[in-house]
Amino acid sequence: MLRVAAFVSGGGTNLQAIIDAQNSGIITDAKVQLVISNVAGAYALERAEKAGIKTATIRKKDFENAAQWEDALVKELKKNSIDLIVLAGFLSILSEDFIKQYPNRIINVHPSLIPSFCGDGMYGLKVHEAALAKGVKVTGATVHYVNEIVDGGEIIAQKAVEVLRSDTPEVLQKRVMEKAEWIILPRAIQTIAEDIALGNIIANTRCISEGDLKTKAREVAGVKIITHA
Repeated sequence: MLRVAAFVSGGGTNLQAIIDAQNSGIITDAKVQLVISNVAGAYALERAEKAGIKTATIRKKDFENAAQWEDALVKELKKNSIDLIVLAGFLSILSEDFIKQYPNRIINVHPSLIPSFCGDGMYGLKVHEAALAKGVKVTGATVHYVNEIVDGGEIIAQKAVEVLRSDTPEVLQKRVMEKAEWIILPRAIQTIAEDIALGNIIANTRCISEGDLKTKAREVAGVKIITHA
């Protein structure tokens, strides 16, 4: 069973989607064992507690510098033997040093079809505002591995969502969450768990180079899932 930690900053709707997927049997080979928030009182923590999941609040401002904050994160992860980190609405950038400690074991969900509307400063409603301003007819969500480039890691799964003429950023945000994010994130976690169990994903004992990875794609209930062998 893959031991998962979810990093959160706000309401935790993506966390709830993962919890619901565990309860419904969509996720069978992974389980959220820990929820870490960088914001005290985030509602996501209450969602976790209701589900019987251990929580921790580790705020950057409580440490002298970002390195000490990340050291505290790593200590909590190791204490709970975490295999996979899921950034589920985590509004803080992790350093390259942190990411190198968990190569190919940190994933993020982003509310657009990367490479569109992503990168520094693109999060939350800003993504949907940009999509509407551009006049795109299709948007969606992406689950990807995390590397040192914001939203620049290998894509794991994507799902498209139609943009309607009547959409506001808030309405579009809700549709993207319901029709894409809450679907592809749990399925990506399950796919990663299956591939790790089969030895298809390299363990987090060293950094991954491009030469280490062979990419293959498969369809799971209409969602494109990209894995590495």
